[in-house]
Amino acid sequence: MEIELDYRPTQKQRRFHASEADEVLYGGAAGGGKSYAICWDACLRCLRYPGTHAYLFRRTYPELEMTLVRTMQAIVPSALGRYTASTHEMRFANGSVAHFCHLSNEGEGLLKYQGAEIHWLYFDELTHFTKPMYDYLRTRLRAEKKLGITPCVRCASNPGGPGHAWVKTRFVDGTRAGERVAEIPVESDLLGRAGIRRIEYIPATAMDNPHITRDYIIELEQKPRALREALLLGKWDAFDGQAFPEFTDDPAHYDDGRYTHVIRPFAVPLHWPRYVSFDHGYTRPFSFGVWAVDEEGRVYRYKELYGCVPGEANTGIMRPPGEIAEMLAGLMEPEFQEGLHITGIADPAIWDRSRGTSVEEQIRQVFSGVVFRKGDNTRLPGKMQLHERLKFGEDGRPMLYVFANCRDFIRTIPSLVYDARRPEDIDTAGEDHIYDETRYFLMSRPIAPRHTRPRTRKEFNPLA
Repeated sequence: MEIELDYRPTQKQRRFHASEADEVLYGGAAGGGKSYAICWDACLRCLRYPGTHAYLFRRTYPELEMTLVRTMQAIVPSALGRYTASTHEMRFANGSVAHFCHLSNEGEGLLKYQGAEIHWLYFDELTHFTKPMYDYLRTRLRAEKKLGITPCVRCASNPGGPGHAWVKTRFVDGTRAGERVAEIPVESDLLGRAGIRRIEYIPATAMDNPHITRDYIIELEQKPRALREALLLGKWDAFDGQAFPEFTDDPAHYDDGRYTHVIRPFAVPLHWPRYVSFDHGYTRPFSFGVWAVDEEGRVYRYKELYGCVPGEANTGIMRPPGEIAEMLAGLMEPEFQEGLHITGIADPAIWDRSRGTSVEEQIRQVFSGVVFRKGDNTRLPGKMQLHERLKFGEDGRPMLYVFANCRDFIRTIPSLVYDARRPEDIDTAGEDHIYDETRYFLMSRPIAPRHTRPRTRKEFNPLA
């Protein structure tokens, strides 16, 4: 019996299905056919390779049921597979199974899949997942040699969500926004050999999907700027829920400093006061920000030290406080040679002695060049101080500048999102360590609200 499958993939969907990379992210904008591509990819792999198991993840079960489950039921003929609601599985006639899974947390939620053997791993809206979730489930990718398959990961997502930063780092930045397939070396001490893990990003928008109506595209054009640029154009630097959409990195104004927060580095005058702000981390990154303050009270972040694994967003380098202190000493050596006094401000948690010697004491035993004082950790006032500092004045200048060499500040601040449960605060599941130490510093020098006229923006023209 022959059964014809009614599927006319777009050019981008064909590329998604044909990719030989180990990990692939598809999408970036609304209307690119992301969920449809994921379901068809899982269906085709399960049909082509009998006895294999595909695991399809969304963050919550209602989302799962409304998207992946509904789509899979629509595309699989009853002669080829049947969906069982009680087990959330699509069982194919050849013995393959598509498991529909939701994952709400990193604790007990992950333990449910401890013994799973996953052949094809799918994430829909990957930015809704944390990197530990993603990394753990990848450890479940395995297959017996007799199956003759190479397990892989296939994902889809729009910009935004608590996982925005790590997804952008891994898939978008790592592939130069889809211009190349990234190759990450991996070594095995047990096997005594090295390998390559290939990562691909396939950007797709509604304009790539001939099945999308013009009305849908027109509707996306009417959205607010950040949401429009994320959903219509797939821009990862602008998205709905962004906590600091006013942050601007405009290389055209690095020299004059107008309507940009990022500027070209310059020699900081010796008479400007200097500060170091610190947020401690071990499995998560630690962060030092070095600041100068000019005569008008404007602050400049002119260098930083961020303890993050290169290419792995929100992953700490796991150094003890003593080693962190040695790294700080090296960072501040130029200032000490100039005889400058440095004021330190840090998270009050580093003075905690409930588990023995505090982090602050361990740092001071190795390096006493900067004496830290407790920062004000009041969250909402600290957030408002950053908003106030980012405002552009009548002359187009903000009260906070960042030197272009502070790449991790420039990377992480625009990626922060609001907490769905506390809509006025930042989602702490994101990469918020630089933000935290910046808050401590700004709260040590608070400024009053400034009243400025909104900047006139050009009318959006998608054809320009």
